[in-house]
Amino acid sequence: MGGLGTRRLSFWIKVALAMALTIVADQLFYGAEDVGWTLGGFALALLLASLIAQPAMRRDRRAWAALGLATGFALLLLDAPGFVRWCLFWTALAVAVLSPRTAPGAGAARWSLRIAYQSVAGIIAPVLDVILLNRHLRPGNRPLAKSLLAVVPAAVGGLVFLGLFAAANPVIGEVLGDLPAYELDTWRTLFALTVFVSTWMMLRPQWLRRRVRRTVQRPAIQPVWFGFSSIILALVVFNLVFALQNGLDIAFLWSGARLPGHVTMADYAHRGAYTLILTALLAGLFMLVALRPGWADAQHRWMRRLVAAWVAQTLMLVASSMLRTIDYVQSYSLTRLRIAALAWMVLVGVGLALVCWRLLRGKSGTWLVNRIALAMSLTVIGLSVVDLGAVAGEWNVTHAKEVGGAGVNLDVGYLVSLGDSALIPLVQLSRHPLPPTLRDQVTEARNRIQSDLQSRQSHWRTWTWRGQRRLDTALAMPAPVPVRLVPPSSRIDARPAARNMAP
Repeated sequence: MGGLGTRRLSFWIKVALAMALTIVADQLFYGAEDVGWTLGGFALALLLASLIAQPAMRRDRRAWAALGLATGFALLLLDAPGFVRWCLFWTALAVAVLSPRTAPGAGAARWSLRIAYQSVAGIIAPVLDVILLNRHLRPGNRPLAKSLLAVVPAAVGGLVFLGLFAAANPVIGEVLGDLPAYELDTWRTLFALTVFVSTWMMLRPQWLRRRVRRTVQRPAIQPVWFGFSSIILALVVFNLVFALQNGLDIAFLWSGARLPGHVTMADYAHRGAYTLILTALLAGLFMLVALRPGWADAQHRWMRRLVAAWVAQTLMLVASSMLRTIDYVQSYSLTRLRIAALAWMVLVGVGLALVCWRLLRGKSGTWLVNRIALAMSLTVIGLSVVDLGAVAGEWNVTHAKEVGGAGVNLDVGYLVSLGDSALIPLVQLSRHPLPPTLRDQVTEARNRIQSDLQSRQSHWRTWTWRGQRRLDTALAMPAPVPVRLVPPSSRIDARPAARNMAP
């Protein structure tokens, strides 16, 4: 009986924590045009509430490691909010919450399944818990709590009927109109329900039951359509085809040889970067399907040599794709999408190397999935920590033709689309001697972005550490160009130019 009472007390503590978090979220976010440090503050509050609601986490070593990561992502959200950072925080906290009930040594695939199940089952978890609570509140069991629940229909029905009478009877309406009332806001109610359900997932997670199965080690069976001869023939053909493409890249892209006919270097370099990456992915997929560790043929001398040669050529293909993208940036400009594309290409190369290593060393599928998941996680974390907009803005300003750089003409419209990430580059640019029209556009862009940043930093909801540091730096670097009215013909368009919209 004592154990049952402790579980019920724990349940009501979680209810109180979820309601408190819902109220906090309502005050921090509802009605706000934007979010600032408040997202990181709410993340820390949710993390603390999860620690209180889940005592098992405090006794689990893996949970503490995940909590450390979640705290780091929450601090990043305090510095500057972002969707990817919030997803990383949510994932780390979910791992911490689920760790006490997850078997040691679970791989990335099983963790993904558990988190997906938690996200889906958590939507209906409050309804299931209400049904479970109703079973416990049977006659003679907890009469006080049962009596409190019995009051709910009368209270709700009475308020509804009283509201109808107030609308029909002016006397009742005037009396009720003099009383302080809370206006029912449908969207606010939906927002509160969404927050409550979302926080309930962490405070009372839905466990995925494990079935104990007897695992039998079975030798790998090679599909009949991938025999030794067919795979050897395929690898020979693939190596020859890839050698043709890589040979042309070495001659024209890397060595700078003269192209035949009317083909220009720009046409050759800027065409097919993403298609070549797709080709590399297909090569990796073929190795996963047709070549598995444990097959006797996979250890054949010529099989290993052909696979190693093909992987080396595929990595060369990835390197050529990166060089094409870099040439594209030099011919046009740098964007956040192109930075992410370069990171993706590096990730593809790492994945191909891991696939080859798995085959040559006989590693398991779990080993491969875990390593690829680790590489992807590190890439996403790195991209979320770095302000890609600031990197792109700084590169475009430094290499702009107007300031003596080797790049193209500056696209001020794209800088404006970056928001306050481009503020410092614009301030630095305004200190250079510029043509009159460009100077006016840069001045207007700097004033527009700085005014918007000052407005957001003046409100407690949208204030951020990064924004304050950026604003302080900009104010400490006054531009020598005086502010003046800009003719409508020279005003800038905040939309990126067509060339910047291309990948």
